[in-house]
Amino acid sequence: METLVYSQCTTHGGGVLKSGGGGAVSVLGFPLQHLKPHTLPGSKKKQSFGAIKASLAKTEVALLRIGTRGSPLALAQAHETRNKLMASHPELAEEGAIEIVVIKTTGDKILSQPLADIGGKGLFTKEIDEALINGDIDIAVHSMKDVPTYLPEKTILPCNLKREDVRDAFISLSASSLAELPAGSVVGTASLRRKSQILHRYPSLKVEDNFRGNVQTRLRKLNEGVVQATLLALAGLRRLSMTEKVTSTLSIDEMLPAVAQGAIGIACRSDDEKMVCIVFAYFMANLKSVKWWFCESLLIYCYLVHRPVT
Repeated sequence: METLVYSQCTTHGGGVLKSGGGGAVSVLGFPLQHLKPHTLPGSKKKQSFGAIKASLAKTEVALLRIGTRGSPLALAQAHETRNKLMASHPELAEEGAIEIVVIKTTGDKILSQPLADIGGKGLFTKEIDEALINGDIDIAVHSMKDVPTYLPEKTILPCNLKREDVRDAFISLSASSLAELPAGSVVGTASLRRKSQILHRYPSLKVEDNFRGNVQTRLRKLNEGVVQATLLALAGLRRLSMTEKVTSTLSIDEMLPAVAQGAIGIACRSDDEKMVCIVFAYFMANLKSVKWWFCESLLIYCYLVHRPVT
């Protein structure tokens, strides 16, 4: 059975579909009703994934620049993206074909204040998206939980990598769970979501909400006794091969995860047809269930629109 590729490789009204005017677009960057099977120019025949991949293999691909933050976790996610694209497109496996470009974001620069006090969403994506729009990079790799509800104009998000575990990890040197922490113990987290749930369930605990820095920095602060416990996304610890640091894994009932936690999004410019095809062709080649994809995308989109705090 022929597998059809549904992507923005398809032209719509004479050109590639674009996200316009900052209006309401899906988390993938375009309305689902606009998805169409890719058609070869001058032909009415639908193009299969194999045909698109063969076409890409014959095309000399210039340097592909991946934009990312510089934290160890962000770099791990960028390298994961690079490796998957290289495996999917042999021409990208050539030496020098892919470059990882580190970009410092507002969230990386301002560490002295709680995230909620300096803007919340977009703090870890704005500068990367600007570099993408300006043509300084070709694709951007984002933690989806950091992505604002509406994508910047001229960008789309045609691909998510396979989602990791969505749950939070509890880490402490003195207790095996939040319930075991003595009254007055301090839990370090910059997340309003985590703070509100902790204080609702355990009002005797305290929360240090300016607990900032990358994973390694927060674990160092824990070891130094700045706090008695912290919560981190299990997905990040897995991607860093640091699961030995986990004291226990919290169920979703114990700690509702952030919207899109564990998901990595790959963004590109809406008018860069080559990048759209490369990224989306990888996605479709690794898609096990179209039904799963639409359900996952719809859930993420609905939560992004209606989310109260993260």
